[in-house]
Amino acid sequence: MEIKEVVLPSINKFASDYMKGLPLVQDFFHYDLREVNVYEKRYYELMERPYNRKGLVETIELYMAKFGISKEVRFNLERLKDDDAVVVIGGQQAGLLTGPLYTIHKVISIIKLAKEQERMLQKPVIPVFWIAGEDHDIDEINHVFVEHDEVYKKKTYHSFLQSKLMVSDVELNQEMMDKWLEEVFLCLDETEYSNVLLDKLKNYVKAASSITDFFSYIINELFGHYGLLLVDSADKGFRGIQSEFFETLILQHQKINQAVRNQQEKIRNNGYASVIEMDSNNANLFYYDQSDRLLLEFDEEANLFKGKNSTLQFSKDDLLELARKQPENLSNNVVTRPMMQEHLFPVLAFISGPGEMAYWSELKQAFEQIQMKMPIIVPRMNLTIVEKKINKDLIDVDIDIYEALVQGTEQAKKRFLAVVADESLNELYIKMEQQFSHNHQLFTEAAKMVDPSLAPLLKKNALIIQKQMQFINEKLQQSVEHKHQQTIMKYQRIENALRPLNGPQERTLNIFYFLNRYGQGFIDDLMDLDLVANPYHKIIMM
Repeated sequence: MEIKEVVLPSINKFASDYMKGLPLVQDFFHYDLREVNVYEKRYYELMERPYNRKGLVETIELYMAKFGISKEVRFNLERLKDDDAVVVIGGQQAGLLTGPLYTIHKVISIIKLAKEQERMLQKPVIPVFWIAGEDHDIDEINHVFVEHDEVYKKKTYHSFLQSKLMVSDVELNQEMMDKWLEEVFLCLDETEYSNVLLDKLKNYVKAASSITDFFSYIINELFGHYGLLLVDSADKGFRGIQSEFFETLILQHQKINQAVRNQQEKIRNNGYASVIEMDSNNANLFYYDQSDRLLLEFDEEANLFKGKNSTLQFSKDDLLELARKQPENLSNNVVTRPMMQEHLFPVLAFISGPGEMAYWSELKQAFEQIQMKMPIIVPRMNLTIVEKKINKDLIDVDIDIYEALVQGTEQAKKRFLAVVADESLNELYIKMEQQFSHNHQLFTEAAKMVDPSLAPLLKKNALIIQKQMQFINEKLQQSVEHKHQQTIMKYQRIENALRPLNGPQERTLNIFYFLNRYGQGFIDDLMDLDLVANPYHKIIMM
């Protein structure tokens, strides 16, 4: 494998401006990535704060035990107990088969940055992946995209019921999931790795009690030997150690709410859109009763916390009691989750996707309200993997990979067809079309002099003839394409591989496409590359 780095236009202006280091955007955060000693500065600030390391390690160890704890994970668990250890952390929803490739890119970014900063700081830096198991948006995670008849289609697992259950509480139907896996693998080329992979996945389904468990089994299998620690935000043990900070969030909820809205106004005044939906009633916590996850709002007039669109209500004392005795019934939202993460972990850096970067920018004043700073926000790596066969296709059709990544292949294909088309035939068609239009207009004017009522019929007649002419021309174009079918197929393969569904590869393809073709060693080959977090898009040439 070989790495090529290029600058691609960003579809997210805020993230693009952040990666460019524009001072205006940097002002929305506590740390500037351009600062030479920024990691060292953050490290020593973390050393001034206490953490419940023992409780944290015990919780992570208990959660990971069922997935198998590698010697590397065991080593990092022990190191996390030490007062000089910090973490690089990032997270994602528990997508089926790990979801789109960007989840894997995020994991790689976490591990790589942790290793880099451990070398630079000469201190223990532990990679941690936070699984958003408390999320309840099933439609985000219940599918993968597979290629069928040269088109990518969504393959959805339909057993999930529409509910407000946390993803980690959604049980897997083993029979239906096994069938879904078989259907997914039928859309992949059968290789020497296919049966082994499918059998391993079915074993994970058998052992998993939830969709999050299934996700964790896979991530642990792929990255456990790199010492990656996993936490599930919905895990009851993990929520147990959040109890004390839930109390802080309840007591400070109005000030936190106002701080976010103040920061959002500042961001809007500087020309960016705010992304977190906020109003003065938001309590920024959910109540969860094992069947429904209700966003809490604060009714200032009644001095009560109420479930949005429900009859549920709590006094402040009731909610504080719940936080102390039943923290599993509370859950964070987009505002308080980063704060909870900062409270629990000594976070050196947070690995962020483009969308996450925007909502973190809205939290600066809220963090300050509770006497904290946001961690260093580091954009995750953006990768595109180019197989040898696709690289050969690129060479054969003489298309630049930059054009393929940014625009796709449609324009290049049109240029090719224009070259191979019979120019004289095309000129004759254009001339015929022009002559017909002119002659039919003359005929229409003459006919209307005889019988004006024929006007609608004459107009319809012209349209019919034009459609027939277009039909014949399209058939001729299809004949040209058929004659050059092998070349046309190359354009389509490039499109499907590098810009499927007219978007980045990482948003459509799934890691099991590559694991099925190249085996689990594919992950190790990626990890062996000198991948560094920077603003450049990384093209991995196989």
